[in-house]
Amino acid sequence: MDISINTPALLFPAISLVMLAYTNRYLAIAALARKLHDQQLQDNPERILSQIRLLRYRLRLVRQMQLFGVLSFLIALGSMYFIYSGNMDAAHYTFAASMIAFVISLVLSLIEIWKSIESVELHLSDISEGDRESIVDVLKDKIKL
Repeated sequence: MDISINTPALLFPAISLVMLAYTNRYLAIAALARKLHDQQLQDNPERILSQIRLLRYRLRLVRQMQLFGVLSFLIALGSMYFIYSGNMDAAHYTFAASMIAFVISLVLSLIEIWKSIESVELHLSDISEGDRESIVDVLKDKIKL
């Protein structure tokens, strides 16, 4: 398969947008962590500590997401260099490595989103206990109408 200089360049806008989204997720988590830190002495310490554990885990995930996103970007640049220099074998390998790094970053993002939902459910657990509908339940209700 022949790739041109445009092929790895196609990853640039996607990686840039994903990195912006990751940064926004980090800023939201950091703000929530600061808020929870302030509330720790006032509220239920058990629930707050559970949330802080989830936040630490999510922060590690965001750091890894950003790492693999930046790595994907740098490897894509390497692929462009190899295409420019005419080393097509190296260009193919580095482009594949860039896509793999990007996929890892996206998978980590899915895990972080899952943990984010878990964190929100934990936060809402003191408001309503038995009100956890799954998406399947919601869709069943919508289809019946």
